[in-house]
Amino acid sequence: MNNINIYFFKYPIGYKLIPGDRHIVRFLKSLLNIRPVNGAEKVFLNLCEGLDLLGIPYTKNPPFKEIKPGEPVVILGDELYNSKKFLVGYDKPNPIIAGIALMTHPAEWPDLLKQYPVAKYLQHCNWVNNLFIPYYGNDVCEEWPAGIDTEKWTPGNKAEKKFDVLIYDKICWDTDHVYAAMKAAIIEKLTALGLTYSEVVYGRYNEKDYFKLVRQCRAMIYISAHETQGFALCQAMSANVPVFAWDQGFCLDPARFSWNAPVIKTTSVPFFDKNCGMTFSNQDDFLNKMDTFWQQVQKGKFNPRAYVVKNLSLKISAQKMLAIIATVYK
Repeated sequence: MNNINIYFFKYPIGYKLIPGDRHIVRFLKSLLNIRPVNGAEKVFLNLCEGLDLLGIPYTKNPPFKEIKPGEPVVILGDELYNSKKFLVGYDKPNPIIAGIALMTHPAEWPDLLKQYPVAKYLQHCNWVNNLFIPYYGNDVCEEWPAGIDTEKWTPGNKAEKKFDVLIYDKICWDTDHVYAAMKAAIIEKLTALGLTYSEVVYGRYNEKDYFKLVRQCRAMIYISAHETQGFALCQAMSANVPVFAWDQGFCLDPARFSWNAPVIKTTSVPFFDKNCGMTFSNQDDFLNKMDTFWQQVQKGKFNPRAYVVKNLSLKISAQKMLAIIATVYK
């Protein structure tokens, strides 16, 4: 296969208030030992690692003018920034395989295919892919799960287990404190069962600390409104941590009204089966199921690592990307 050109443009932190404020932000984060884990960047890095394992040649972020005829072009985005800038200046005939997060919703860039030779637009999972199909079409929209480093995220031994439950808090939209109340009920239930727990909050930890917590816990309660993949979730499952996940079923992002899509069906566990754990839809559902979930954990009934190794390893993800490239660059 020809050399693959893979792009991920990481914007510098800061410049939001005054020139140079990124230096202040970095200094404060270093004092607090915080390095937010960016899922979009992890998609890029893990794809490169998967290609390394397969021995496939690629180049990271070369100038567009250096792209040779016939060389595949993969451009991955980060919806936290204005990803439209990523493609400015692209004038090659080479078809583009684009995604995962050049935008949050296709209504933000409906004329993408007219502006650039995008042959495929990628999304991790089915529910998000379905949002893009009406805009870009079935032939362009494609599902591609990112890889998980299953060699790094391995199960801890029994001696490492220090507490029962790790609560992963990714509550982004707390309307009228409904979800804060649900979290309080979760903690109250764990206390009533005599279970020990620790908490981690999305965006407020570094990966090294999260890795340690995952190895130390016996199970996870995952609180997120919805996920396109859920890297932290998949990493925990790769470490064979059973998960009890909040899966309420609908998009809660306030921006959905600007997309003219007030009702969007979603899931917080797009990669999940009965071996991975259980889900609950609301506070009452959690209270009704928590005893059963913990009994199953104690009996060793769950084996989430097997699911991740079979479906989401670095090699499997990279192989799926190569298959997509092969359909575009025949």
